[in-house]
Amino acid sequence: MTPAQDDTLPSVRYLEIKQQDAGQRVDNFLQRHLKGVPKSHIYRILRSGEVRVNKGRVKPAYRLVTGDSVRIPPVRVGIEKVTRVPQTLLAELEAAVVFEDDQLIALNKPPGLAVHGGSGVPFGVIEALRQARPNAPMLELVHRLDKDTSGILLIAKTRALLNALHELLRDGQVDKQYLALLAGRWQGGERKLSVALQRGSGKGSTPKMSVSEDGKSAETLFMPLQTFANASLMAVTLGTGRTHQIRVHAEYLGQPLAGDDKYGDFAFNREMKKFGLRRQFLHATRIRFTMPESGQRYDIEAPLAADLQAVLERLES
Repeated sequence: MTPAQDDTLPSVRYLEIKQQDAGQRVDNFLQRHLKGVPKSHIYRILRSGEVRVNKGRVKPAYRLVTGDSVRIPPVRVGIEKVTRVPQTLLAELEAAVVFEDDQLIALNKPPGLAVHGGSGVPFGVIEALRQARPNAPMLELVHRLDKDTSGILLIAKTRALLNALHELLRDGQVDKQYLALLAGRWQGGERKLSVALQRGSGKGSTPKMSVSEDGKSAETLFMPLQTFANASLMAVTLGTGRTHQIRVHAEYLGQPLAGDDKYGDFAFNREMKKFGLRRQFLHATRIRFTMPESGQRYDIEAPLAADLQAVLERLES
């Protein structure tokens, strides 16, 4: 009698690390190649030595090097349910590419689309792009944007670029600028705010951030562009990249972000709905950085999303 397929374990595999995977942690590498296997089991086979790199034991934080030989033991992989992304969305994302070279993709991310799936979200930008480009050796998010935030989102096509950009982000060497509509009329010129932020407790959705002396440093530069009767359009530049940084700093200044249902002002948001605002008014409009080794400079811009442009036109009329 032939055993059922689900009861058959795969054989040992040996994978040679290519350049695009170099620099990646071995635990993350295993999660990519053992989809459907619980993380707890992946860490168990690492601790037990069943996973070997160049015939030796390694810790989960070991970073792979080009040419490494990774032994993956027989592991029963669960059948992963893949959600097919609508072709219309795949086409929309391809049309949203504002820059691309052999290492990097920059998208003008549409609003209302998460950057990745999970927690009830069947798919996000990265899963959709991987379906649109099934032959791409690698596509990985460089950073994240909130679901309701539109604008520039970077996707790495090589491990080397991903690692380099992560280092630039950690060192504050990536200049990120946003357009934001804040409550009230802005008084004076540009203002730099340096107020530490701390993540709150809580499970499920992203915990609320708050201002705290015990938090991590956060620096935001606000520069007024245009004022309306009860709102101000601002260019906002981040000196750091904390979660919800612009939104929390805007609330701290007493001029919360328009449409923000987490840190915003309910009455102001209700007023903005009359002008057609259906989400938070935040758009990642420009990103600039220089690659350390090559010296190549990137200066990428994304035009304001159509729904937010329409709100400004109604405010002006």
